[in-house]
Amino acid sequence: MLSSKWMKLPVFVLCLSPALFLVWKGFNGGLGANPIEFITHATGDWTLRFLAITLAVTPLRKLLRLPELVRFRRMLGLFAFFYVCLHLMTYLWLDKFFSWSEIVKDVVKRPFITAGFTAFVLLIPLAVTSTAGWIRRLGGKRWQLLHRLIYVSAVAGVIHYYWLVKSDIRLPVFYGVIVGLLLAYRAAVNLAGSLRARSSPKSVRSLTVKETRLTLPG
Repeated sequence: MLSSKWMKLPVFVLCLSPALFLVWKGFNGGLGANPIEFITHATGDWTLRFLAITLAVTPLRKLLRLPELVRFRRMLGLFAFFYVCLHLMTYLWLDKFFSWSEIVKDVVKRPFITAGFTAFVLLIPLAVTSTAGWIRRLGGKRWQLLHRLIYVSAVAGVIHYYWLVKSDIRLPVFYGVIVGLLLAYRAAVNLAGSLRARSSPKSVRSLTVKETRLTLPG
C-alpha cells in the first residue's frame, strides 16, 4: 500500500495539517496572549520535527524493510523547508515588520538567530535541487554529497533552539538526542561499509595467493 502513488495525497495533507491548524487557531482566537510568539515557536518546532522525520526515513526503511518509504523523503524534506520559511517570515514580517536595521542588531546581539538563519540557508539548495532533473544534472554522487547539508542544517536548528530558550531546555535537548541518534546511525553504517570495503580486497588477495600456491608444482 505504501508503494501506491495515492498514498502521497494523505501524507501531503497530514504534513500540511499543522499549518492549517495554526490558521484555524488564528481565526478562533487560540493563539494565546502573544500570537506572534506562538506562531514562531510552532513553526520552529515543526521545522525540527520534519527535519528529524526526513532523516529517519533511511534507517526506518532499512530496519523495517520498507524500501517504499523513500518515496516520501523528498516531500518530507520540502515540508521542512516550508515550515522554516513560515518560521523565518513570522520573524521578519510579523515580529520585525522588515525593519532591516533592527534585524541586523538582533543578529549581532543574539547568536541563536545566526544559527537559525544558517539552518535556513543550508536548506535552500536542497529544496532547489530536490527534483529528478537536478539529480540528473548533478549526478547521483554529487547530489547525495550536496544533500548531506541536511545534517548540518538539523544540528544548526537544534543549536538555534537551545540558545533561544533560557530555562526549560527539555525540548531542544530532546530534538538534539533524536538528531544525534540519527546521525550516529549513519556514521555507524558508513564505518561498517568502509571496514567491509577494506577487508574485502585483503581476503580476495589472500585467496588468490593460496590458489596460486596450490597450482605450483610441488
